[in-house]
Order: sequence, then structure tokens, then C-alpha cells
Amino acid sequence: MTPLPAARVLDQFFLDTRSRILDLAAALDRLDRGGPTADPKADQLRRAIQALLEPGPGRAERVQQLFSLPYDPDWKRPQPRD
Repeated sequence: MTPLPAARVLDQFFLDTRSRILDLAAALDRLDRGGPTADPKADQLRRAIQALLEPGPGRAERVQQLFSLPYDPDWKRPQPRD
């Protein structure tokens, strides 16, 4: 698969991306107005935003890893209820 040229990506996705960034800014403003918190979810959000600012491809994977549980080889598959 050939990647789209940057100019075409901007043409296609600029408005949607801008909207998502504005939504994120509004959510962060609401968090700030709520006062300090020690909730680990707030730290996850901060680390995800920092990952977005790192250059190069792979941001989506890095952000996904921040929100994912670590692999557990002993994880038991849920069984259907009777």
C-alpha cells in the first residue's frame, strides 16, 4: 500500500483532525477546572499526548500500548454463562 502524499492527507483529514484536537482541548480544560487529581487515567492521557508529539510514524501503536493491559500468558478465556 502506497502512503498518501502529505498534501493529500491534509486535504482529506484536516477538518476532522482539527475537530478532534478541539474536542481534546475542551476535555483537558474540563479536567483542569476540576482541580488536581491523582487518578492514573489522567496520567495516561498526559503520556498519550506526549507520545503524539514524538516525531515519526508509529504514534497510534504507542498510544494504543499506553491504554492496553500488559500481555498475560496465564489469562483465562471467559466462559459462556449457563
